[in-house]
Amino acid sequence: MASDNLEPQQLRAWWAHQQGLDGSLSAKSPAEVLESVGWARSVGGVAPYLTLFSRSGLSREVIDKSVADCEIHELPSARGCTHVVPASDFALALICAQGFAEESEMKVARKLGVTDSEIDKLCEAVLKALKRGPLDPDGIRKNTGEYSRSLGPDGQKKGVSTTLPLALGQLQVSGRIRRIPTNGRLDQQRYQYTLWPGNPLEKCKWTKEEAYTELARRYFRWIGPATLSEFQWFSGLGVKAAKAAVDPLGLVAVDETRLLPPDQLDDLRSFKPIKKQEFKLVASIDNMVLLRRKHSDLLTPEDMNREILGDKGLAFLTTVADLPSHAIFNSHGRLVGFWEYDKEAEQVAWGSFIDKSAELEKAVAATEAFVRDQLGDARSFSLDSPKTRGPRIESVRKIRG
Repeated sequence: MASDNLEPQQLRAWWAHQQGLDGSLSAKSPAEVLESVGWARSVGGVAPYLTLFSRSGLSREVIDKSVADCEIHELPSARGCTHVVPASDFALALICAQGFAEESEMKVARKLGVTDSEIDKLCEAVLKALKRGPLDPDGIRKNTGEYSRSLGPDGQKKGVSTTLPLALGQLQVSGRIRRIPTNGRLDQQRYQYTLWPGNPLEKCKWTKEEAYTELARRYFRWIGPATLSEFQWFSGLGVKAAKAAVDPLGLVAVDETRLLPPDQLDDLRSFKPIKKQEFKLVASIDNMVLLRRKHSDLLTPEDMNREILGDKGLAFLTTVADLPSHAIFNSHGRLVGFWEYDKEAEQVAWGSFIDKSAELEKAVAATEAFVRDQLGDARSFSLDSPKTRGPRIESVRKIRG
């Protein structure tokens, strides 16, 4: 396909379709949605809930039950980051997490006098303690006694205050234990740890190289056409390793840089977006944004100079890597505005680059009811709070077309 055939609006609409923002995933289960659109980034905020609600209208009760039944689970995964992952991808996520966060922390700890043998012994002590049942970190610390120790002021300065998180990290990526939310919710970072008798890695035969090819296969179906460098960022791989992961897939170039699975090429060529204009309110780290992080592809020319309020003041939307506020998309994949949740007023505060319409206000009202009645708040991440987001609330309310 020649590059001049790929009109920006066609690409945006295709990405929205692949991401289920056009209503194509309604009535799907939580696991089915995540299999289709990709793993939902989890940072102690509402992103997993909004991912599933915006695509399939799923309630918090249904989502939490899916977590309790281990149909979906929050796991260390690509780049060592936590995502909510469907059961079909548990093993893949764990393999792709190995060697990132837990190894980075061990490098720091070794400089503080921690040995690998010491952590191995602590891991065994943790497993023994968890045989009695799930425990929170304090419970594990009490039950591992002398095997866990503080790393003092130097450790605190380097972000590794005790040896226990090192063991817990290694045990998680090896699939021997799993972390479960204390109250069953994905947007509050209070956890217990439990043994994982059905360790998904026990029957998995993939090498690391094969696992990364599987990750690439999924990535380009979730958000292709995409570039090799975009996959490299998502996976955390180096240039050479990312290319090696992608090469077996036989991806086809649809323009100078973007690649697509060959069996999707005809579908992309003939794709026609739905005519009805609908809107979806999604998280700031929704996969529509996070998998590629190139906001200019989601904007029309007249919105390229839009600014957004971040931690360091106003910045051009095209220059920020991560969105500081939640996003509003239309069903054709255009980024049309931003929103925050005003907890005190129990309202969605929002602004759009386009004129208000009945469909847009309907989407805002539906998300507002979901957040107010089922979630209670819409934190972007664990440390987000109604007080800290005050300036962002004021900012999004001022957005006008």
